[in-house]
Amino acid sequence: MSDKPKVFVTRVIPAKGLDMVRQLCDAEIWKGELPPPKAVLMEKIKGAEGLLCLITDTIDDEVMDAAGPQLKVISQMAVGFDNIDVAEATKRGIPVGHTPGVLTEATADLAFALLASAARHLVEAAAYVKAGRWKTWEPMLFLGADLWGATLGIIGFGRIGQAMARRARGFNMRVIYYDVNPNEEVAAQLGAKYLPLDDLLRQADFVTLHVPLTPETHHLIGERELKLMKPSAILINASRGPVVDPQALYQALADGGIAGAALDVTEPEPIPMDSPLLTLPNCLIVPHIGSASISSRNKMAEMAAANLIAGLKGERLPNCVNPEVYRDGA
Repeated sequence: MSDKPKVFVTRVIPAKGLDMVRQLCDAEIWKGELPPPKAVLMEKIKGAEGLLCLITDTIDDEVMDAAGPQLKVISQMAVGFDNIDVAEATKRGIPVGHTPGVLTEATADLAFALLASAARHLVEAAAYVKAGRWKTWEPMLFLGADLWGATLGIIGFGRIGQAMARRARGFNMRVIYYDVNPNEEVAAQLGAKYLPLDDLLRQADFVTLHVPLTPETHHLIGERELKLMKPSAILINASRGPVVDPQALYQALADGGIAGAALDVTEPEPIPMDSPLLTLPNCLIVPHIGSASISSRNKMAEMAAANLIAGLKGERLPNCVNPEVYRDGA
């Protein structure tokens, strides 16, 4: 029997992180294409001292009970952690790790790519060519919105929101932002102007979402907010799916309330194949690939492994969601 600590890893992650875990732990890795069902997760975690999970896993009190009192650490390979009952983990003295910072640039790249793709109808245009419909140059074909000089409204001005502002400067965009905690110093450096949410929605040509999912941000963008936006505006969501009310978004897109949407995330996720959003030509949806660059995912895996190993050794997690589990709160 191995004297290494038992851990369960809920999916195959990049080798740079997985090798670290395997070297120091008695690790069982779930190799299925889909996340382990909750019943399987609860069975696999029995007796484990550590758990390395993803945003697709629900880690609640039942899972922690199934693990047992020896569970020392929960390490998530993501910056967000709304799938984990952090309060319950804290009550049990279990530190929860995450991977902030490393996915900022990759996610901003993807969000800006979605913005440009939706503005210039790139996906529809590529499909048009592949379908053999391109016969000649046409003066009215796939007319889109200009990025140069447009107004970009950023909702959520943290790391990723600020990275979007930096990209916007290269397109001579006017940048406005909303955040519950305005950062005037950073905004001034990036040439961004704070506006109340409603004013931002009224003025922006593009609205991009970069907020965490909390009770306050659930359906932050709903029917009322969409009606404030310009009919020519495009909405981009690279945060969490439930930040946008999908029924309200469908209605706004179908009725011409807004011109388009580009989504990296949906509610629910994955999006059901019978979702009416999938029937709309002005709604671009990709499968939650914001951080899907080789470099970012490698770094995320390494950080998740480092958090896991630190917790197993009784050391402070390098990136801890709930530092209050440590007596001095550091």
